[in-house]
Amino acid sequence: MDSDDAVELLKAAIPREPGVWADLGAGTGTFTRALASLLPGGRVYAVDQNARSLSKLNNQRQRGAATIIPVVADFTRPLDLPGLGGAELDGLLFANSLHFVADPATALGALAARVRTGGRIVIVEYDRRAASRWVPYPIPANRLPALAKAVGLTELTIVASRTSSFGGILYVATASRLS
Repeated sequence: MDSDDAVELLKAAIPREPGVWADLGAGTGTFTRALASLLPGGRVYAVDQNARSLSKLNNQRQRGAATIIPVVADFTRPLDLPGLGGAELDGLLFANSLHFVADPATALGALAARVRTGGRIVIVEYDRRAASRWVPYPIPANRLPALAKAVGLTELTIVASRTSSFGGILYVATASRLS
């Protein structure tokens, strides 16, 4: 998947207004660049524990897109996002990252608490896929209602999907923070 494919997948989930978002588990930035292109004038924190992966984002500014700020960190631990201070985020993107977390509710809950009330949480994950070393903790779509309820979100709604070349269905689900 390239950034154009990622834009197509995300566009129904992302409000087209400037905001401050975090892409958690950003990797080399395929979904980070897609998110930035959908948030002109905004700011996107690209969070990943692999500095080498994030370095690919340093020289790839897109005209008319949000500013991307790479942050080397493990998103399952408390995060310091430079320049954010105590301000809240407008949204979170977890694109193919929550399936690496054994307890996604705990990680999602801690991070959703940093999002303003009514802010958006977007999850891109695989449905109908068995666990593997690449997707050790799959999050099938039928687990989404319980996950959303456990962390204080509106119901996670699937807004886009496509067959994955790696097996199963890749879906995009979105919810808002209740309070």
